[in-house]
Amino acid sequence: MQGRASPYTENPQMEGDHIKINRWLTPLSWLYGIGTAVRNTLYNIGVLSSYAYDIPIIDVGNITVGGTGKTPHIEYLVRLLSPYYKVAILSRGYKRKSSGYVLAKPDTPMHEIGDEPWQMKQKFPDIHVAVDSDRCRGIKRLCSDTETSNVQVILLDDAFQYRRVRAGLNILLIDYHRMITDDRLLPAGRLREKAEGKDRADIVIITKCPTNIKPMGYRVIRSALHLKPFQFLFYSSIRYGELTHMDHGEKISLDELRGQDPHILLLSGIGNPLQLEQDMRRYAQHVTPMAFADHHYFSTEDLTLIQQTYDSLPAPKIIITTEKDASRLRHLPEIPPSLREHMYVLPIQVEFMRNESKTFNQKIKDYVRQNPRNSKLAQG
Repeated sequence: MQGRASPYTENPQMEGDHIKINRWLTPLSWLYGIGTAVRNTLYNIGVLSSYAYDIPIIDVGNITVGGTGKTPHIEYLVRLLSPYYKVAILSRGYKRKSSGYVLAKPDTPMHEIGDEPWQMKQKFPDIHVAVDSDRCRGIKRLCSDTETSNVQVILLDDAFQYRRVRAGLNILLIDYHRMITDDRLLPAGRLREKAEGKDRADIVIITKCPTNIKPMGYRVIRSALHLKPFQFLFYSSIRYGELTHMDHGEKISLDELRGQDPHILLLSGIGNPLQLEQDMRRYAQHVTPMAFADHHYFSTEDLTLIQQTYDSLPAPKIIITTEKDASRLRHLPEIPPSLREHMYVLPIQVEFMRNESKTFNQKIKDYVRQNPRNSKLAQG
């Protein structure tokens, strides 16, 4: 789909420029849509069972495949809640090399739990991080196992379509640059289910917003989403931290980077690399992207190609990668020192726009406070 000039912002940034519709696959999308609609209907009328739990459970998910910013938003919730409650994160552990329920320890290898759970465990060693494709079993284990019996709130990573669990609070993330109202179902588009699935959300967050949305833009987005009266809408943007060397922790601010104007080899295996590339071009004129598939495990051949590409760039030069990619890269012994010494990690956090962080924080705290854990488990 061709991007169009955005009516939402003060500059000519393109809205919808990250959406590509494979129209020739539309018939398959119709079949996929029938399947997801039947499944959701069976859950809605109670033919398929879902389970509620007597512990606060917050699901952070999306309708679009990948790239909406789940991990930084979960990290935001950890920072918000962990000073007051014992927090656990439960993820399926996408592309991990293990199976079943795994509780992360400080020394758990990345391949046993997946890149994002490993990243969060390294950032927040005092919280519990577990993975299980069966979320019901994972919740029961977190609540009943001795080493995690002190859990007071569970954050579900990417379980919006996991209808067997009835989370107490559902947070739906929608990428500003890939609005679900403009997208199509898989495989023609990137929607996991019809956009009407948003009606299950208690809170909707438009993520990765530019900081210069016009007041009319907010109204247009709200109108296009057709939210229910009970749903709350927030907007968040990305805030980049200082570049941090992957091994020894040396830091470079993005302002310093702009002053040096190096050639950047932008190395990523994430859901939406285009947004990252556009953001980095604000700090350097010369950006060479190398984008791999989301959660990609780097092979020896990949590293050879990375080395060749980096060697072809003129000095000064630097390799920038994401936190998620660094979790897969830093333990690879095959990376030659000539590459490692130039690898820097770009950390990100989210910020709520329109000074609404206090409102969002209070809604989260109110939910957890009003729904304290007791001794019961699953209920039909």
